[in-house]
Amino acid sequence: MAFMVKSMVGGQLKNLTGGLGGGEEKGEAEKSPAEAQGMTREEYEEYQKQLVEEKMERDAQFAQRKAERATLRTHFRDKYRLPKNETDDSQIQVVGGDVELPKELAKMIEQDNEEEEEKDSVIGQLTNIQNLDIDSLKDKAQATLDDLKQSAEKCAVM
Repeated sequence: MAFMVKSMVGGQLKNLTGGLGGGEEKGEAEKSPAEAQGMTREEYEEYQKQLVEEKMERDAQFAQRKAERATLRTHFRDKYRLPKNETDDSQIQVVGGDVELPKELAKMIEQDNEEEEEKDSVIGQLTNIQNLDIDSLKDKAQATLDDLKQSAEKCAVM
């Protein structure tokens, strides 16, 4: 903002004064980036190094999160037998291939797996049988036996 005001007003002021006060602008133009920010050259280099390191750290964290999400998507694709996605595989490989899910997501997946194993097990099937009405099941079985007996009596072969 200050740069815009200075460039707009400074150019017109220079025209009015005939360029008498121009020594100050040349000094600013000749300053290095470190001096422009009020730092020594060493401080400026250290500052730039810190900026680069922070950027690399942020990029690594971002890639890790992307790989975690890709791992989760891959898990669900395997679970529901959906086609694989090449971008997910490449995101996982960028991080190193061995990605651990966040604790909350791993816990959710573990609970889903336990529920599915429980449904598939014998105990899970027994709980489904308990929900059936045994009396109606007996009545159906008795009716089927009665029908078989009647059809057997009518059979000419026997």
